[in-house]
Amino acid sequence: MNKTTVLIVDDHAMVRKGLRLLIDAQHDLNVVGEAGSLREAIDLAAKTKPQIVTLDLAMPGQSGVASVERLRSAAPGVKIIVVTMFDDPAYIRSAMALGASGYVNKSAADSELISAIRAVARGRVFIDVGDAATLESILSPKSSSSKQVPMDTLSERERQVLQQVARGYTNQQIADEVGLSVKTVESYRARLMKKLGLKERADLVRLAVESGLL
Repeated sequence: MNKTTVLIVDDHAMVRKGLRLLIDAQHDLNVVGEAGSLREAIDLAAKTKPQIVTLDLAMPGQSGVASVERLRSAAPGVKIIVVTMFDDPAYIRSAMALGASGYVNKSAADSELISAIRAVARGRVFIDVGDAATLESILSPKSSSSKQVPMDTLSERERQVLQQVARGYTNQQIADEVGLSVKTVESYRARLMKKLGLKERADLVRLAVESGLL
């Protein structure tokens, strides 16, 4: 019997050990490696060619949902299951828009992760949020102020900053990426929030997803 191969990506060694024991205990699954950083994950994915990667989004040196895109670019064909504590609907939609095939909250039962791995291996999408209202919000997002403020009213630089914020980059990372000072990036973020009538970063993520920037 061919087993589904899995690469575990999490910066906590104890979490990786626990996931390995859980996954390897299944008759149809096999862990082919563990990585504690995105860079290590990219290298290991190229070497081991896993079918599935379980990916924590909150690791030092990487940028939230943008890590999904980077890993998929480095390892075409791999299917990614995000395993994280983040449960904001816009954040989840953003991860899925960038190519994740599954989403499991770290507070979920072990059985949910195993179900997610098996479902994704069969070509299905698996989202576990433990809340019907949250799931409904993910699948059928409410229209936002993006309807009232057209994206074409944003400058090219504002669109750039919006896209980077939605991908999870910090102000410093955005500054490095687009060649601005951190203070200027903060100013752009504040201007975007005011211009678009938004209150939280999650709203910016939602707008970016709905507008096709992610």
